[in-house]
Amino acid sequence: MKVEFAPLSVPLQRRLQTASVVQWIFSFLGLAQCCTAAFIALFFTRFWLVSALYAAWWLIDREKPSKGGRRIHVLRNCIVWRYMRDYFPITLMKTAELDPRHNYLVGFHPHGVLAAGAFLNFCTEASGFSILFPGITPHLMMLSLWFRIPFFRDYVMSGGLIPSDKESASYVLQKPEGGNLLAIIVGGAQEALDARPGSFTLLLKNRKGFVRLAIQHGTPLVPAFSFGENDVFDQVKNPKGSWLRRIQHWLQQIMGISLPLFHARGIFQYSFGLIPYRRPICTVVGKPIPVQKKHRPSKEEVDQVHQKYLNELSKLFEKHKAKYNVPEDSHLEFI
Repeated sequence: MKVEFAPLSVPLQRRLQTASVVQWIFSFLGLAQCCTAAFIALFFTRFWLVSALYAAWWLIDREKPSKGGRRIHVLRNCIVWRYMRDYFPITLMKTAELDPRHNYLVGFHPHGVLAAGAFLNFCTEASGFSILFPGITPHLMMLSLWFRIPFFRDYVMSGGLIPSDKESASYVLQKPEGGNLLAIIVGGAQEALDARPGSFTLLLKNRKGFVRLAIQHGTPLVPAFSFGENDVFDQVKNPKGSWLRRIQHWLQQIMGISLPLFHARGIFQYSFGLIPYRRPICTVVGKPIPVQKKHRPSKEEVDQVHQKYLNELSKLFEKHKAKYNVPEDSHLEFI
């Protein structure tokens, strides 16, 4: 006998969608601190052995994040990510096929405040990555400091996140069997300070390390632009030269992470809070740019490929912007 369940009501669906976004925000803004506090606190209780055993495991497993991580498909396919997808909603769109016999380096733009599109599209299966790109295993780079936090490191590795360092990137890109995709949010945390609705400013003009990396491994470059990524949060005005921007820049240099003062809606009201607006995000993945392998590329060779990448990214943006209600007179600005 087949058991059928009644579909969820719209109000309940919306509550579940909001709850999924709340837990995602908490996982990056509060879970890391909770994991650290729990790890230390357990040493002063009768459960001290839990932290002791984990510390031993952590020592043995310390190289795992830079060796491709440890993804857990059950967590990548968890239903909570589908609720998060439907909250905005978030979609993933491809414009060209990716051959699973090759590895790829994807430049993701823009960072946004919390990189919701990058996380959901590359670290979960909610938007159907494996269906769109069969045979391709995605990896997303994240600040290395997050992988130094007990328990939390295992959580982020489960989705395919790896540290943002050359060793980790090279491990993924040098696999001879191919089938790996490395996504890098090129603008990084600093670009988050310019993330606000209607902004198309990308910190990319002098970011060339990812291009050099692609040339060294002969890995095709793939531009990706996430329309709506900057629209889900407002941010306190922080123009360059202002006291707030100087403080944010100073803190970033010390901690390695930026601290944008963002706000949007609340859980039970829509006037103010830290919950993102329900605004659509669509990540469009462009076509691969062939790159000739060279172990030690010259500055001129890197500049040439970098300029080609900028051109292809601009073409991708211009071709698709009308579909996502971007004004005709809006263009990408590289700084």
